[in-house]
Amino acid sequence: MPELSRSPLADPGWQYLEKIALEDLSRDDWDLLEGQRQVYLARHQAEQALRLLTASEHDPCFGYQVNNYRHSLQSATMVLRDGLSEEDVVVALLHDVGFIACPMLHGDFAATLLGAYVSDRNHWMLRHHATFQNLHSPNMPGVNQHERERWRGHEHFDWTAEFVARYDQAAADPAYPCEPLQTFIPMVKSIFSRKPQDRRSINKENP
Repeated sequence: MPELSRSPLADPGWQYLEKIALEDLSRDDWDLLEGQRQVYLARHQAEQALRLLTASEHDPCFGYQVNNYRHSLQSATMVLRDGLSEEDVVVALLHDVGFIACPMLHGDFAATLLGAYVSDRNHWMLRHHATFQNLHSPNMPGVNQHERERWRGHEHFDWTAEFVARYDQAAADPAYPCEPLQTFIPMVKSIFSRKPQDRRSINKENP
């Protein structure tokens, strides 16, 4: 069997941990790792999130007239042209990033990806937008068109309904002139440069 080599360090000035098992790491090891990790995330987290989206750029579709990549660009472009915030644009760009790989829970996927960096309003919208989509699919078999009504009165209900109506269910037009991804890259980097907030307890709640 050929000898396996270590993965290269992202920065030549960094150090490898010499131990393998987590239980063997000392406090100094953890301090070293965490220091390097924070720099690594600052440099690469936005890039890796974008990679999840760009992986689908040339994918075929399964019936919609645009694939998920073009749907995402169209949604973000619509939000941008309506003059909404940078955060709203990025949320629109990545709201369906798990649509193919994690279809049944793609809202939770996007909420988990972005949740530490966005407002309560957008975190809630991401988690629930797939259910709000049901209103616009009255003839889809097995769908409760009014399932969203259980959240009527929630402070973020109206924004979620607006997002789905204006920027999600309507964003599948092959003739729509979208902005290129490059337009949104600085915005994505800006959102991921925010100080992250801990949403782990919120993610366990049924709202």
